[in-house]
Amino acid sequence: MAVTSGGLPVSYPPPGPGYAFRRTPPPPTFFQRVWPGPTTTGHLATPLAVLVGALGVAAFVPLGRTGIGWFLGWLVLTVAVVVAVRQHTAELARTERWVRAGWAGAALALLAVLAFRNAWWLVTFCVLGALGCAALAIVGGQRVRSILFSLVAAPIAGLRGLPWVRRHLRAPGSPGSVRRVVGSVVATVVVLVVFGPLLSSADAAFSQVLGALLPEISVSGVFRWLFLAAVGGLIAVAAVYTLAAPPDLSGVDRPTERRVGLLEWAPPIAALTALFGGFVAVQFTVLFGGQRHVLRTTGLSYAEYARSGFWQLVVVTVLTLAVLGGVTRFARRDRHLDRVLLRVLLGLLSALTVVIVVSALSRMYTYQKVYSFTGERIFVMAFELLLGAVFLMILVAGVRWRGGWIPRLATALAVVLLLGLAVLNPEDYAARRNVARYQETGRIDAWYLRALSADATPALAALPDPVRRCTLSWIADDLAEPDPWYAWNRGRDRAREVLDRLGPEAIGNQRDCRRADQFDLPKTRR
Repeated sequence: MAVTSGGLPVSYPPPGPGYAFRRTPPPPTFFQRVWPGPTTTGHLATPLAVLVGALGVAAFVPLGRTGIGWFLGWLVLTVAVVVAVRQHTAELARTERWVRAGWAGAALALLAVLAFRNAWWLVTFCVLGALGCAALAIVGGQRVRSILFSLVAAPIAGLRGLPWVRRHLRAPGSPGSVRRVVGSVVATVVVLVVFGPLLSSADAAFSQVLGALLPEISVSGVFRWLFLAAVGGLIAVAAVYTLAAPPDLSGVDRPTERRVGLLEWAPPIAALTALFGGFVAVQFTVLFGGQRHVLRTTGLSYAEYARSGFWQLVVVTVLTLAVLGGVTRFARRDRHLDRVLLRVLLGLLSALTVVIVVSALSRMYTYQKVYSFTGERIFVMAFELLLGAVFLMILVAGVRWRGGWIPRLATALAVVLLLGLAVLNPEDYAARRNVARYQETGRIDAWYLRALSADATPALAALPDPVRRCTLSWIADDLAEPDPWYAWNRGRDRAREVLDRLGPEAIGNQRDCRRADQFDLPKTRR
């Protein structure tokens, strides 16, 4: 009921016969627009792929250790998914199929590192990198936003795909097959659980062989298997669900409509370029002036000067990359003047940043020569080198103003960086440099060396006493328990060979570590 200006009520006539109220439908959600997902169920290969992936990860992956089982479990999962979705991947463009296959191969290569290296920080980055490569193989992505979307969408697909996989089990003709498969798996487990302990208790030699092949059954072991099976199953669900109906990434990577004018972006970028130019000029002065110039102008030794600025330069490099990405995305370039200034200023900024990257690398290398090499510092240097390569890509892309290839290539270079570090064996390299430094100066960082993993054992064997006895005691404690076959690791295997060759008298105790708790050691020549 409405009211007139005089305050009198006015009634409208009721709607006529046949009139129906219509609700305005809500706008489509993000998933409905970009990623509706598959609507039809396929054959039995989908739930079987999930089952095989879950069993493969649970059976092979040694959760508390690095080892070959990580690679084997992921290989079983990958093969199961490829068999289940081969008809869907055939619909992708040939180039895209090769790119997806490359990401899948990169994930396998990164997890293969866990069979050869034991350094916790290196294997952690390799596992995270493998998960990122798997997300790109499943979801795809070419530019920055679609790549970031892939990293988020892959775990979401694991949850969204559960109802879809469940519908496969209810499809006509599937229940009987599923019951047969589940019955076969249950019967296999029952046979092993019943007859395995009986035969194992009947013969000691067979018990030893069976114990090496099968993990010990315990409450913690059962929970570990269930956790790994759930993780492997969710990864398989995410893969088959996404590859059956991939999201439309064209809307994710679409160019922004909001543009920033020349007056808004040019002054700050020009000021930043001038600031970088002054900094680079000072760096050249330091480079040619050497240690005497640094000591005279700053009051610091050359090593202290090198250490004081490295981390700030790393932050500057990362922030500059973010600035360049924002300007190239939002700056207007419809006029010729806009495009020329963008190329000139951003090109100068990128070139100057490359010099800053070189300065940062030189600082860290100088600092490690004076003090000590560590695996973590080597990794940070490699990361800074990767950033320098990205700025060189930006310089190349600025020639024709086409940089859509940079995100994928930068991600691939990050994978190559991790694999290169695995080949280098950074902890062994750091230990060898520290041993060589001791031979030259008589100084050694004993506290750091005792924290190294089994990868560094061959180099640590050349240390002087008591540092050698102390560091080897830590590694011997870590290797006290034998590894099952699925946790085989070349780094630990080689460390056990070195310890066996040296004998138990080469392994020290806490007394040796207390004697080694010093930076300076007397230098002895043999």
